[in-house]
Amino acid sequence: MSDQNPLHLSVEDHVAHLVLDRPDKRNAMNKEFWQQLPKLVTDLDRQGVARVLVVSANGKSFTAGMDLAMFGSSGSAGAELEIGRQREQLRQLVLDLQDCFNVFEKIRMPVLGAIHGGCVGGGVDMVSAMDCRYCTEDAYFTIAETQLGMTADLGTLQRLPKLIPSGLMRELAYTGRKIHAPEALRCGLVNQVFADQESMMAHVMSIARSIAENSPLAVQGSKEMINYARDHSVADSLHYMAAWQSGMFQAPDLMQSIAARAQKKVAEYQDLPARKEVFD
Repeated sequence: MSDQNPLHLSVEDHVAHLVLDRPDKRNAMNKEFWQQLPKLVTDLDRQGVARVLVVSANGKSFTAGMDLAMFGSSGSAGAELEIGRQREQLRQLVLDLQDCFNVFEKIRMPVLGAIHGGCVGGGVDMVSAMDCRYCTEDAYFTIAETQLGMTADLGTLQRLPKLIPSGLMRELAYTGRKIHAPEALRCGLVNQVFADQESMMAHVMSIARSIAENSPLAVQGSKEMINYARDHSVADSLHYMAAWQSGMFQAPDLMQSIAARAQKKVAEYQDLPARKEVFD
């Protein structure tokens, strides 16, 4: 892959696989990465064929985070604006970059991260937005922004406290130290640790296939309810669950599941509907 194509996406048997493919740069997130990621993932969701997304990387590291060249790429853009408008321009840039990772939460399918080597800075922002994380024994995670003299701003500080103990999360944010695979497993940041990338990918793909065999509507509902409950009270979440179930719980998928179990075969569910553009 060239710098112009730092990502590779494939779909097979309802399982999508997105690969960070800029190994010579430790998969640092360049301009093309930020441009392509949200479009690739959003288009995948719109098509409705994929039922789960696996994210992995080529090379020695998962990602070194944002390409440092990005910090100087804007040059003197906006210099003609008065200071308030310059600050508003920067605020909008940060929001746009946040949306690149928010997309993992917004899409209907679960997202599984398969992490090896270093997962640095923006990489932690990214995997924090995924549903599940798995890693190799050589993996480590670090909120590197602190050591660069800035505050992580793309989701780590907002999502990580919902994944690991608050005190540990604060320590990692304040120090920028590395958290290696054994500690990541103990604190719940990752689901499982594997000896090497090959065994990790085999296991993660097996989980992905298991997810893809279930009703995509039921899986979508589970993801939406879990994310909603994370950010709302139990009472509000139960009310939302009732509203969702009243509209989405339909007999065909249930009947399909019962029939398939009786025949000891995998049920064949209808794909989720393709999502239309507003003016299609």
